[in-house]
Amino acid sequence: MNNSYSKGLVCCLFATVSWGVMFPVMTDALTHLDPFNFTTFRYGIAGIAFALLLIFREGSGAFNLKGERWGLAWLFGTLGFAGFGFLVFLGQHLAGPGGALTASIMMATMPMLGLMTIWALKKVRPSTSTFGFILLSFTGVILVITNGNVSAVLNSPASLTANLLLIAGALCWVLYTIGGSYFPSWSPVRYTTMTTLLGMISVATTDVVLMGTGTIAIPQLTSIIVVVPHLMYMALIAGLMAVLCWNVGNKIITPTNGVLFMDVVPVTAFIVSALNGVVPTHIQITGAVITATALVLNNLNQRKQLQVKTTPVRMNNAVR
Repeated sequence: MNNSYSKGLVCCLFATVSWGVMFPVMTDALTHLDPFNFTTFRYGIAGIAFALLLIFREGSGAFNLKGERWGLAWLFGTLGFAGFGFLVFLGQHLAGPGGALTASIMMATMPMLGLMTIWALKKVRPSTSTFGFILLSFTGVILVITNGNVSAVLNSPASLTANLLLIAGALCWVLYTIGGSYFPSWSPVRYTTMTTLLGMISVATTDVVLMGTGTIAIPQLTSIIVVVPHLMYMALIAGLMAVLCWNVGNKIITPTNGVLFMDVVPVTAFIVSALNGVVPTHIQITGAVITATALVLNNLNQRKQLQVKTTPVRMNNAVR
C-alpha cells in the first residue's frame, strides 16, 4: 500500500472518528437550541473558516465560478449541509435521549446507500463479496436500531419518523460525497469551500422561512452562548477539519471505499456515550461489533483485490 493511499485511509478515519464524537456532543446542544438554527450557526462559522483557507491555499481567483457548474455545486452543497444537517439532527432530536446512538448507527447505512447510488449513477456494479459485507454491516445496524425488537420500532410512529429522517440525511451525505467526483479539476479544499458556501444559501433560507412562519423560535442570546463550545467543535473539528479530511481521503481512495469508513462513526459514538452514562445494551453492542467486523473484513478484501490487479502490471514492467 503506497503512502498516498495510506494518507487517504488516515483522512477518512480522522473524519469519521470526529463525526462519531459529534452525536454525543449534539445530545446536549439540542436541549438548548433547535437543529435548524444550530446547523445555520455551525456551517456559517465553518464556511468562513473554509473561505479563509481557500484564499490562503489558492487565492481569491478560486472563488470565480464563471464557466463552472455552479448549479451542480449548489445542489451537492444543499444535500450535504442543509439536507444532512437538518434531517440527521432533527431525527436525533426526535429519537430522544438515545438519539446519539441511533443517529450514529444510522450513518452505517451509508455503505449500502453508497453502493446502490454509485451503481445507479455511474453504472458501477459492486463485487459480490463487497455487497455481502455491506449486508452484514446492515444486519448490525438493524440490531442497534431495534435493540432486538423490530416490531416495536415499526409500531412506533415517532421512532419510525426519526429513523426515516436519519436515513434520508445519510443518503444526502452519500450524494454529497459522490458529488466530488463530478469536479475532478477542483481541489478538495475548493470543493469543500464552494459547496459549503453555496449550500449555506439553502441552509439560511430554510432557517429564515421556518422562523418567519413560526415553525421554530428565534434563538435567544443566552441559548447561543450556552452552545458556543458545541458550535466550536461542530464547526471547526467536525466541520472544517473533518469535512476537509473526508474530501481529501475520498479523492484518494474513491467514494466507494471511503463511504465504508462511516461504520467507524457508531463505534466512536458508543464509546463516548458510554463514558457519558448512556450505556448501550448487549444487543446493541453485538450489532456494533457485527458492523465493525464487516468493515474490517471488507477492507481486507479490498486490499486483496487491489494486489491482484496491480501484480500483473508490476510483472509486465519487470519484463520490460
